[in-house]
Amino acid sequence: MEKAKVYFTKEITPEAVVKMYDALGITLPGKVAVKVHSGEKGNQNFLHPEFMRPMVEHVKGTIVECNTAYGGARNSTEKHRALIKEHGWTEYFDVDLMDAEGPDVVWPIPNGKVIKENYLGKNIENYDSMLVLSHFKGHPMGGFGGAIKQLSIGCASSDGKAYIHSGGKQRTQKRLWSNTCEQDQFLEAMADAASSVVKHFEGKIAFVSIMCNLSVDCDCCAVAEDPCMKDIGILSSLDPVALDEACMDLIRSSKDRGRDHFMQRVESRNGTHTIDAAAELGFGTKEYELIEI
Repeated sequence: MEKAKVYFTKEITPEAVVKMYDALGITLPGKVAVKVHSGEKGNQNFLHPEFMRPMVEHVKGTIVECNTAYGGARNSTEKHRALIKEHGWTEYFDVDLMDAEGPDVVWPIPNGKVIKENYLGKNIENYDSMLVLSHFKGHPMGGFGGAIKQLSIGCASSDGKAYIHSGGKQRTQKRLWSNTCEQDQFLEAMADAASSVVKHFEGKIAFVSIMCNLSVDCDCCAVAEDPCMKDIGILSSLDPVALDEACMDLIRSSKDRGRDHFMQRVESRNGTHTIDAAAELGFGTKEYELIEI
């Protein structure tokens, strides 16, 4: 597989997000789903809708999200919609909670390492293309959260999230945490799920990751650590595997005094195993050319 192109800028502004998307030379067709993390109630690190607004408007997109599979303000449609409004997303955009009404859509993963099917919010099939806008940061279970996590956990329905977390053992969110799987199986299941989304939107999907507010905790945490590193920049690619690998390489090579704390979170969860598994599945490559803009 040829090296993927990954574009990078140290500038972190709403306008720079658009610039990094345009660098990809792609025009997403038809109805565009824009996958973001809308932020858990109480979280201080998520990227706010005002920051995303120029990019979403540039592609004339619809913000898409799914319900969670754990306690908090996003694990039911009613609560989640209220929080999305509270966080200001509906002030600027149409927002589609894709699993607000069942049944889920089930996409096959015939070559999956751990799971052979993916349960997603059914409204995902209403879209012709997808822009994955990721806030790159740490994560309490996955080690880090980037493009692959947005494709997998992010697009999965509430029950689909439970299915991934349990390594295919459980299809509903009830009693999820009593039925989790071995860590590497969870990481591989995320890669499996991500592969089905990339396949569905093949040739009509793009990825932009913003490396700021670099906490070891995810935007899904109501109580999250403050950022431990200085902001790094914005990256974009048509390859989600290369993009996550490039983001991790920028962390690894950083001289920031918070770098070791961030890497301890990633390494203690074996987080980069997700990238390795995704590369083995063949929907992206770890080999990339970093092009600074």
